[in-house]
Amino acid sequence: MNQQPCLKVCGLTKPEQIQELIALKVDFLGFIFYEKSPRYVLNHLTLEDISEIKHHGKTGVFVNEKADKIAEIAHQAKLNFIQLHGDETNDFIFEVKEKLQPDIKIIKVIRIGDNTFENRNKIAEIFNIKNSDIPQPASYYLFDTDSKAFGGTGKQFDWTLLNEFDIPLPYFLSGGISEENIENITLLKQKPFALDINSKFEIEPGNKNISRIEQFKTLYQQNI
Repeated sequence: MNQQPCLKVCGLTKPEQIQELIALKVDFLGFIFYEKSPRYVLNHLTLEDISEIKHHGKTGVFVNEKADKIAEIAHQAKLNFIQLHGDETNDFIFEVKEKLQPDIKIIKVIRIGDNTFENRNKIAEIFNIKNSDIPQPASYYLFDTDSKAFGGTGKQFDWTLLNEFDIPLPYFLSGGISEENIENITLLKQKPFALDINSKFEIEPGNKNISRIEQFKTLYQQNI
């Protein structure tokens, strides 16, 4: 691999840990704005708190939220990226994009379940395989393991499915990434732009194991 993937740590809730991750030069900081999540950030931090964090990769995670509310939170929290983790359509993503500041990028999540046939059809439809001239409203994709909780499962999906497609955008890889499976990334034909870690590196939801994240960051930089 010519270049190591960036690193995103999602589900952040603690100011001191956020500052430690910034010191570790983590590329993306993920804040979950989904009220049903055990890592719902507004139970711990205000929008003003988030706006004052000095970092270029502040990412707001939303699940089937209204476009106006996404845009309002993005503005007040001074987010750099919007991650859409629900069932958002391309039309909705275009709507969100029009409401955001032009420098805010959108990450569209593709949730991968156990049914390989359904997954293939879902990916093909999202990639507009038959209509390749249709523009992509998102700047990045993120592949994650499907769940009723919309992420944070700590479970890995079948990464080899990604080798069946020419992925038209840079992508984040998520879903149970850890020290045990990091070497499997070398088997991917198209390497991820970034790795997204969360529950595997927690003491409890929202409380990160910073020393383990630091060790993981060193490990993948050495081995990928």
